[in-house]
Amino acid sequence: MTLRKILFKLCCAYADERVRIAYEAMQHAQQAANAEEKSSAGDKYETGRAMAHLEKEKAASQLVEANKLKEVLHKINPEVSTTKTSLGSVIFTDKGNYYLAISSGKLYADGQEFLALSPASPLGAQLINRAPGDKVIFQKKTFSIISII
Repeated sequence: MTLRKILFKLCCAYADERVRIAYEAMQHAQQAANAEEKSSAGDKYETGRAMAHLEKEKAASQLVEANKLKEVLHKINPEVSTTKTSLGSVIFTDKGNYYLAISSGKLYADGQEFLALSPASPLGAQLINRAPGDKVIFQKKTFSIISII
């Protein structure tokens, strides 16, 4: 399996896990709201239901964000390499290795560490549409692009 495919699959697994966690949190919040029993202290009942409703809304928002990650990943064809950096590029620099896809943190593949970045992130935006030999300045550091795949 190519390095691009490995990193792509790792990002897909990350996005799938985010969706699963958010969905389970929504279900848990709904169950908590349903389990609240009316007590003689009506305020306690209403407060409990309101808290559960807020948790459900928070989880729903996280689910939307996780699904956005999956939408970005659907735009990537891990089979295609380009001569300039773009969504789905693996970028080797003198300051580290990057995978331009979604912000999912550190990934490990082929015995190397990669930082998965969104093109919308500050460094990701700097790395878009670059070629080997190009230099990028980010946070007062100069990055030299060695190669891309």
